[in-house]
Amino acid sequence: MAEATSTLDALEIGSSRLELVRGDITAQSVDAIVNAANSSLMGGGGVDGAIHRKGGPAILEACRAVRARQGRLATGDAVATTAGELDARWVIHTVGPVYNGGDAREPELLASCYRRSLEVARELGATSVAFPSVSTGIYGYPVEPAAAVALSTVREQAVLEGSPALLRFVLFDQHTYDAYAAALGRLGSAG
Repeated sequence: MAEATSTLDALEIGSSRLELVRGDITAQSVDAIVNAANSSLMGGGGVDGAIHRKGGPAILEACRAVRARQGRLATGDAVATTAGELDARWVIHTVGPVYNGGDAREPELLASCYRRSLEVARELGATSVAFPSVSTGIYGYPVEPAAAVALSTVREQAVLEGSPALLRFVLFDQHTYDAYAAALGRLGSAG
């Protein structure tokens, strides 16, 4: 697992630290873990399946209660549940866009995932949040542009009052980590 120590994988933004690590998001010890969920909130593959498996049945039970209360979760929106057996207080579920070439509001919807996740985190009082790379798995969003959207959106949100002190992107494979490190380097050099 990569350590977040060099200028390529960490950036100080106001009173927040944005960092990148390569690893398993379900192994993070943070207040909130963001889940790249599907709109049904009933679990699935990839990050969503891993979070539901490791977090146990309490997460699915909480998701069922959300579904009963409000129906399916819209693309770009976010909602919190218990984290079950994960080493976190909450899971913030967000639904990323399916990539259809980039002309169907995908960047706007992806930015909304991160923005809404951080709004929910601030409402909860979370001081540390772990994010996956939303929509870059089965939803097909190319990693390089997704990284730019994710990091720029989180950077914009990090300066808002009540933002978590730690904003960690947990990236499962080396290709995704490298794409995020390159985007973070560009973001850091842009000031």
